[in-house]
Amino acid sequence: MTASTSPTASVDNVLPAAPRDIAPLLLVPALLLIMLPLVGDFPTWVTLTVAGLAMGMMIFIMASGLTLVFGLMDVLNFGHGAFVSVGAFAATMVMIPMSGWLEADSLLKNLGVLALAITVAMASTAAMGVAFERIIIKPVYGQHLKQILITMGGMIVAEQLINVIWGAEHIPLPLPAALRGAIVLGDSAIEKYRLVAVVIGLVVFVAMLLILNRTKIGLLIRAGVENGEMVEAMGYRIRRLFVAVFAAGSALAGLGGVMWGLYKETLSASMGGEIMVMVFIVIIIGGLGSVTGCFIGAMLMALVANYAGFLAPKVALVSNIILMIAILLWRPAGMFSKGH
Repeated sequence: MTASTSPTASVDNVLPAAPRDIAPLLLVPALLLIMLPLVGDFPTWVTLTVAGLAMGMMIFIMASGLTLVFGLMDVLNFGHGAFVSVGAFAATMVMIPMSGWLEADSLLKNLGVLALAITVAMASTAAMGVAFERIIIKPVYGQHLKQILITMGGMIVAEQLINVIWGAEHIPLPLPAALRGAIVLGDSAIEKYRLVAVVIGLVVFVAMLLILNRTKIGLLIRAGVENGEMVEAMGYRIRRLFVAVFAAGSALAGLGGVMWGLYKETLSASMGGEIMVMVFIVIIIGGLGSVTGCFIGAMLMALVANYAGFLAPKVALVSNIILMIAILLWRPAGMFSKGH
C-alpha cells in the first residue's frame, strides 16, 4: 500500500525560483548619481541626462529590432541599417507634401502628420522586411558567415536604391513646429523632442516585454525557438511566426529611422549604416537576444557619451569602445543572456 503524498511534501519538492539578476539594472542609476557631483551644476546635469536618455531611447528602438531577430530567429542581419534609412526616407513621402501642417501652430496637426509618417515608415519597412527575409535570409538560415556577407550586400543595394529613388543629396527633415524649442524647468532647458523620444522609447520597451512574456504569440515564438517541431505538431505555423518577427523587427528599425532623422534634421542614404556601429555595440554589451539588456545598454552608451562629451571631449570619441570593453570584462556574454 503506497502512502499518499502530503501537500507539505509537494510544496517541498517545488524547485526554487531562479534568483533575479539585478546588478545590470543598477548601472544606469549608479551612473546618474556618480555623474551629478562630477558635472557639478544640477541644471547642466539634468540637461545632459535628458539628452542622453533621449538619444539612448532612439538607439534602443533601432537596436531592439535587431536583437529581437537574433534572439528569436538566430539571424545576424548586418543589413538592418537599410531598414533605418528606408524608414526615414519613407516618412518624407508624408512629411514633405504636408509640410504646411507641420509648420502650423497646432499640436494636433503636427502630431497627426508625424503619426501618419511613422505609420507609413513602419508599414514600408515591415513589407521590405518580409521580402528581405524570403529572398535573402531564408536560403542562409543557420549559416552565420553567409548571413553576414549576404545581408551586408543587401544593405549596399538598398542604399543605392535610395539614391535612385530619392536622390543622392541630403534631404532636410525639420521638426514639427510644436516639438521645436525647449521646456524651461528652473534653470534647466529640456528640448521638447527629446522628451517625446523618451516617452516613445519607454512605450516600445514595455510593449515588447509584455508581448514576449505575457501573450500567447510571445509564448509560441519563444517555444518555436526552443523546439519548432513540437510547436508545428500542435498545429501552429512556425514559419509564419518567424516572418512576422522579422517584419516587426524591420518596422521597429523604420520607427527608429524616423526618430533619428528628426533628431538630426537631415537624411542621407548612408545614415543607417553609420548608426549600425552603435547599434551593434548596444546589443553586444546588452547580451545577444536580450531586450532588457539592449535597453540598458543603449541608456548606458548614450549617457556615457553625453557626460564624457561635457567632462572630457577627447575621451568622448572612444567612450563607446571603453564602455564595451568594461562591460565585456565584467560579463563576457553581455549583461543579460537571451530571453530576459
